Amino acid sequence: MNKTNALRILDKNDIKYEVFLYNPEITDGEKVAAVLSQPCDAVFKTLVTEANTRENLVFVIPVCKTLDLKKAAAAGGVKNAAMIKQKQLLPLTGYIHGGCCPVGMKKQFRTFIDSSARSLAYFYISAGRTGMQIKISPDAIAKTVNAVFVDLTAD
Repeated sequence: MNKTNALRILDKNDIKYEVFLYNPEITDGEKVAAVLSQPCDAVFKTLVTEANTRENLVFVIPVCKTLDLKKAAAAGGVKNAAMIKQKQLLPLTGYIHGGCCPVGMKKQFRTFIDSSARSLAYFYISAGRTGMQIKISPDAIAKTVNAVFVDLTAD
């Protein structure tokens, strides 16, 4: 198995994780949760936005939830935030759609994790490649990327 940037960083920081591989053609988060035999609120996706200040902000939320852009903007202390276009993802982060991880991006952006993760001993996030997820402690991810836990999803 070739290690991704995310895995190399986690290894360097002695952070424990478990890797799960599946068909890389599956990129829908809820289908990924099903393949992993996990509830969708334990599998998280990484979303990248651009604020009115032109700063990029990263949000990690459950795959079955929708990012509330007003809550996202408030978390970042900006007037508003909008999702970046899919074609901007790779040049900006080094990751493709369906394989985006908050760890190991080309640049470390301010990162926010949905507060629902606080109640989980572990969650699943992309390992930085489609078809690869890691099971890891939300606190370990937060520590690695200096993330803040905040309510981010639409009700």
